[in-house]
Amino acid sequence: MIKTDILIVGAGPVGLFTVFEAGLLKMRCHLVDSLGQAGGQLTEIYPKKPIYDIPGYPSILAGDLVDQLMAQIEPFKPGFTLGERAEGIERLENNHFRLTTNRGTQIEAPVICIAGGLGVFEPRKPPLENLERFEDKGVEYIIRDPEVYRDKRVVLAGGGDSALDWTIFLADVAKEVTLIHRRKGFRGAPDSVEKVFQLAEQGRIDLMTDAQAIGLGGNGHLANVRIKHKEKGELTKDTDHFIPLFGLSPKLGPIADWGLNINKNAIEVDTFDYSTNVPGIFAVGDINTYPGKLKLILCGFHEATLMCQSAFKIINPDKKISFKYTTVNGVNAF
Repeated sequence: MIKTDILIVGAGPVGLFTVFEAGLLKMRCHLVDSLGQAGGQLTEIYPKKPIYDIPGYPSILAGDLVDQLMAQIEPFKPGFTLGERAEGIERLENNHFRLTTNRGTQIEAPVICIAGGLGVFEPRKPPLENLERFEDKGVEYIIRDPEVYRDKRVVLAGGGDSALDWTIFLADVAKEVTLIHRRKGFRGAPDSVEKVFQLAEQGRIDLMTDAQAIGLGGNGHLANVRIKHKEKGELTKDTDHFIPLFGLSPKLGPIADWGLNINKNAIEVDTFDYSTNVPGIFAVGDINTYPGKLKLILCGFHEATLMCQSAFKIINPDKKISFKYTTVNGVNAF
């Protein structure tokens, strides 16, 4: 049996930062994640993707941000149970929780912090008849290593931030980049949209709006994408890779059965401290919902900070919080 002060479900960036804030208040943390390594989406889905909205970093690769967070929490010696999914919880006589993973690992803590991002992810796939035949043979839904596409022909599809950001990034990597989107307008950040149109005007990418993929061709490996264009009709684009970036379908998984108030696949919380309707269980990051919610990493950092203040009172009911700025004597002073 593993015992800790705060059991964190999810070892993504917000879960990792929770360890730091808890450590400042002398609280021990143990993290559980179904992935085999810490970092969540940043490590699993886009480790080489640049992130632009982390304070103090004009730009930082997702994987590098995880490395920095791990270095930041190293002094607090958190525990990790990776590659195991959080399954059931039960309330013990001492009012603590006991969580059991799918592999039978048990962890006891007075506080649970759910920082599981959007839960378990599955890519949203376009309705192409022969799509599965080319999966891992030229069709990918996640870009893990951009070097795979160096000097290759790449067709991306989508209109959100991920499609725009990867189009911009791969313009400097791939031999040929095509972005297709079924509408003229995009859902991504205005700055990214502007950059994509600039790349198209410069002839560095081929941008097709009012267009969508209708079929794939090739013998063993993907060789082309058939596209239906509103003005040009049907055409065939030779390519080495087709990457449909239509987002991921999140599923809460076993957490949905923990008695929490769920609204549209997210956990409802009180913005005072991001507590759920179950005393002792909190939810921070993309997995929670409240009026005005923004799904940004930096917002999750803020939520984790306030959550730890209330967690301290549960764990140490007879103690008064003595919160000091880290600039006073450094992290070791805590």
